[in-house]
Parts: sequence; structure tokens; C-alpha cells
Amino acid sequence: MIVDAHQHFWRYSPRAYPWIDETMRVLRRDFLPADLEPLIRAEHVDRTIAVQACQTTEETEWLLQLAGEHRFIAGVIGWLDLQADDVEARVERLARNRKLVGVRHVVQSEPDDAFMLRPAFGRGIAALGRHGLPYDILIYPRHLPVAVDFVEHFDAQTFVLDHLAKPDIRSRAIDAWARDLRRLAQHPHVWCKVSGLVTEADWQRWTAEDLEPYLDVAFDCFGPGRLIAGSDWPVSTLAADYSRTMSVLRDYLQRRTPQEREAVLGGNAQRVWKRAFGSSG
Repeated sequence: MIVDAHQHFWRYSPRAYPWIDETMRVLRRDFLPADLEPLIRAEHVDRTIAVQACQTTEETEWLLQLAGEHRFIAGVIGWLDLQADDVEARVERLARNRKLVGVRHVVQSEPDDAFMLRPAFGRGIAALGRHGLPYDILIYPRHLPVAVDFVEHFDAQTFVLDHLAKPDIRSRAIDAWARDLRRLAQHPHVWCKVSGLVTEADWQRWTAEDLEPYLDVAFDCFGPGRLIAGSDWPVSTLAADYSRTMSVLRDYLQRRTPQEREAVLGGNAQRVWKRAFGSSG
């Protein structure tokens, strides 16, 4: 089974998605399952994980509705207020839907670089752990040292780092990011999505060769047993169509064993998000 473990849907409105600025105006429209389904079929992708792009429970509930209507959407990584006083009840309510497979907060946009270390946020993470829900970490490279401290507080919690922490591929910055990524990867309860790289490169002129050093670091840090493929569609369309986005990792994996390719392209996703694929995955 091939899994695209990171894609989005939205009904666009400027108020709901203010992060889609003028440089991203091609994203200022609806992106729905009917848009994605022919693309994944052409690339022989079997299932996807839909990820929140708006920090409201209303969007999460809508994504869960879509997952119930479209078999190819295996699960949803949603949002809820992890700092709420009644966070336990909120997690419990959403977790009743088996399509909810994880939670994410857009930490990269928080003014406080140490946001993840707030006690109230930690209580929310603990609540996720009690319900067996992984947490997606969305950060920039400067947040990686904080992320190391963060995951050390929750050694029984499953974490998934999104987009390799968004290395600055456009500027070819790699050394500090690689050092800090390696520290995070030393924690075996942290997994990593190989996703979103094309939009961290030069949107108009990137090549697969530009991305290879970052993929090399990712495999060196996490190994094929903890890396998970994702497209970041439709954000990825800023730099490439769906086919070209997916081909970057697929082509890179040709130098790996069949077992390693299977793990990164689908097996690892099934292991992390057991609620979506069944405990045997």
C-alpha cells in the first residue's frame, strides 16, 4: 500500500486561511477530494492522510466528514485547543471518530519560540497520549532545539515531524539544521515526514539534485524505518505538480532496497497511524 501521509483540503476564504498570502495566490480557491482523487490514482497512491490547515475544530470536523465520505482518505490529523482547561473532554469527544488519527498545532507561527514547552500545552499533549493519538510537529529549523526538549518530556508519546522542519533549501543552508535534526532523531518515538521540500526550494528553478543533500541527512538521521512519504498537496503546487512532487522521493528511493522503499512509501504510515489502517499495519 502506498500512502500520501500529508495533504490538505479546504474551502477557501481569506478569513479562514490568512497564511495564504499574495505570493500563494494560486492556492486561493477550493481544493477538495474530487481534485485530488484523479491525481493519486495516476500515481498509484492508495490512501492519504488529510492534515489540518486552519486552527478550528470546525475544519477538523469537516475533514472527518470528508474522510467518512471518501475511502481513499484513511484518516485526519486535526486541530483542537490543546491548552484548553477541558482539553481531556475535547480530545475524548473528537477521538470517538476513528478517522481522527492525530493532532497538529501550527507552532511555526507562534510568536513564542518556546511555545511547545508551555505547561498548558504539555497537558494537552499528555491528553493525546492517553487516547493513543500521535502529535505532528510543525516547526522551522530554529525551533529544533526546543523540539528536542519537548519530546524528552513525553517519551511514551508518538511524535511526527512535518516537512523535515522546513530546511532552507533555497539558500542551501544545511549544517545547523542537520546537527539539530540529528539530535531530535536520537529519540526513537519521533518519526519524520519527507514532505514539503519542493516549496522550501526555489519554486521556479529547483531540481531533484537540490533536494538530495537534505534527503541524505533525513535518511542518515531517521533511517528508512522512521521516514514517511507525503506530498503536502496542494501547497506543493506552488513549486510542482503532484506527479513531479511524488517522483522526487520515489526516484531517490530507487537506490534503496525494496523493503526500505515499502516502509517509507506506506509501511511506516500504517505503523504510526494504526487507527486508520488497523493494528496489524
